[in-house]
Amino acid sequence: LALALALALALALALPSVALENGLARTPPMGWLAWERFRCNVDCRADPNNCISERLFFEMADRLAEDGWRELGYDYLNIDDCWSAKQRDVAGRLIPDPERFPSGIKALADYVHAKGLKLGIYGDLGSLTCGGYPGTTLDYVKQDAQTFAEWGVDMLKLDGCYSSEKEQAEGYPEMARALNATGRPIVYSCSWPAYQGGLPPKVNYTILAEICNLWRNYDDIQDSWDSVLSILDWFFANQDVLQPAAGPGHWNDPDMLIIGNFGLSYEQSRSQMALWTVMAAPLLMSTDLRTISPSAKEILQNRLMIQINQDPLGIQGRRIVKEKSHIEVFLRPLSQAASALVFFSRRTDMPFLYTTSLAKLHFPEDAMYEVQDVYSGKIISGLKTEDNFSVVINPSGVVMWYLRPMVQPWHGVRQQAPRESLRSVLL
Repeated sequence: LALALALALALALALPSVALENGLARTPPMGWLAWERFRCNVDCRADPNNCISERLFFEMADRLAEDGWRELGYDYLNIDDCWSAKQRDVAGRLIPDPERFPSGIKALADYVHAKGLKLGIYGDLGSLTCGGYPGTTLDYVKQDAQTFAEWGVDMLKLDGCYSSEKEQAEGYPEMARALNATGRPIVYSCSWPAYQGGLPPKVNYTILAEICNLWRNYDDIQDSWDSVLSILDWFFANQDVLQPAAGPGHWNDPDMLIIGNFGLSYEQSRSQMALWTVMAAPLLMSTDLRTISPSAKEILQNRLMIQINQDPLGIQGRRIVKEKSHIEVFLRPLSQAASALVFFSRRTDMPFLYTTSLAKLHFPEDAMYEVQDVYSGKIISGLKTEDNFSVVINPSGVVMWYLRPMVQPWHGVRQQAPRESLRSVLL
């Protein structure tokens, strides 16, 4: 008995499995994040409209609250790197840059909260942030967590520049405990796996899911289609490892939505939105909401898309077909026996007529579905599993379907990660 108790205690100490328990992020977080669009632009004299300053965040808060974003669930306004002064204050506390954030972070948080929104902030578990600002070394973890809580912060993204593997292994769980100890609900976004290659054995997703609400697995997104494809390729090549790790309260994060910027076409923008949704990814926009185009706004504000992304089951989708014709099919099981299908074209020549059936996609026999096209809104009623159907998919584009069973509800993909029957196949 003594040996068993000793082993149990050792295991409890080794696995920080009760670190988080904050009950937050039951669906993927949605909102806005500064980094991809505005980076570390701190020259407010030359570029006052676009520098990292309180003005930028006040104005984005106004847009989130007044342009229909908040009502759809985009409620996090997240500061990224380069917000702080270059030195801590005399008491060792982090402080915002006094010229760019003269009102302070607490005032910004109060403004954001008054708009019905939440404020996120950025830190780095290392000697410096990636942009060269003061980092959160292990001796500052508790103090910085308390500072963020006192300011009224609602989410922390903790990066991993300028830190060792050992410091990360100690510091990321320690920050989870420190955030909990403040008593303030703070969603915790970790960059830990991205710094360890994103895969086992270096990354233990069972432990990670008990420490962090969401985590960056892979490279930063850039404003290009090549970048989006590289992220997709990595996530779906490794879906057997990644897909089971996601669920309510703990999400894989393929990084920001770049829709509305400069690098994606209209079709590519629709594809990123659909594929991030089928991945149960956080929907964190990084674009200028003051000047966003109507077409980009329409993609990002698609209500059915958001409903699918925010499905309470929280099952991450999988790629189930990879054709020689460069068409790929993705499936995400949803609550109430519904599901989402994404037909994605990697072609670069012309629209492609893709013909298949739900039977070929491993749906159960003798079932019938009502199908809604997520982008066009068009409804097909009475589609049987054995019926052949065709979709026209534009180059770099998607067709996305929301399917609900009309009879004999689909239990073929039970509330588990799909296994043998849904493994990627080359037809």
